[in-house]
Amino acid sequence: MPKSFAPIADSDWPAINRAIDAALEEDIGPGDVTTLWTVREEARARADVIAKAEGVIAGLGVAARVFQRVDARIVFTPHAADGDRVVPRDRVAEVAGPARGILTAERTALNFLQRLSGIATATADCVALVEGTGAKILDTRKTAPGLRPLDKYAVRAGGGVNHRVGLFDMALIKDNHIEAADGIASAVRRVRSGVARENKVLKIEVEVKDLDELREALACRVERIMFDNMDIETMREAVRVARASSDCPEIEASGGVTLETLRAVAETGVDFISIGALTHSVKALDISLMFR
Repeated sequence: MPKSFAPIADSDWPAINRAIDAALEEDIGPGDVTTLWTVREEARARADVIAKAEGVIAGLGVAARVFQRVDARIVFTPHAADGDRVVPRDRVAEVAGPARGILTAERTALNFLQRLSGIATATADCVALVEGTGAKILDTRKTAPGLRPLDKYAVRAGGGVNHRVGLFDMALIKDNHIEAADGIASAVRRVRSGVARENKVLKIEVEVKDLDELREALACRVERIMFDNMDIETMREAVRVARASSDCPEIEASGGVTLETLRAVAETGVDFISIGALTHSVKALDISLMFR
């Protein structure tokens, strides 16, 4: 498991803080009535955050921030680091401070931590399956609304690589763009005109579904080509054709990739494999908080 990956960018924290505040407002509303009516205001507590399943941890800093936004007196002490693999009963972190604040923040903190750890775990499983092939695992834009910086961070914590952040930092020409622009060459030409007009530096990627479209895209000399929902034999031939070109682009496979087919896709020789399920169908890692 990688111990070095890009942290959450400072520029992402304002959006993350807004997501945390929205989650707390949704959960707490006008007040945590159970805690307010059962726990004395002066009561203090210590609690352990415990892994209940094997997986890869991600989101400890986010969980800490949730507790601190509920009550700045709460101290969150990690006993693991993002990117670490844990097993059941491992102590992931310790929380200490006002009991009311810990109880009120508990579910929101765990929701973030469980989701992000689930994404990191799924990513790590995929990375392990392609080990030795040279293929890198990519995420997609199929993230939870409002949580994209966190979802993509969790992919990095699991050993994956981020694709474009949004619609603004790479031009990805897909089938509907091609149809609307009357062909691959026309679409690429229009994008390049826009890039030049706006004085931008952007990679251009084109999605292709067969060998004929691949040859069209290769003639356009774009930076990356995505093989969309190709079967393994077609993909293997497509890689051969692309590698034989005088200016071979990066090659990405996408669409319908499962754990059962992932290794075979990687062995075709593609550079990247993008998997939407890393973030759109994540299974949260089972993590709990237990008072001592």
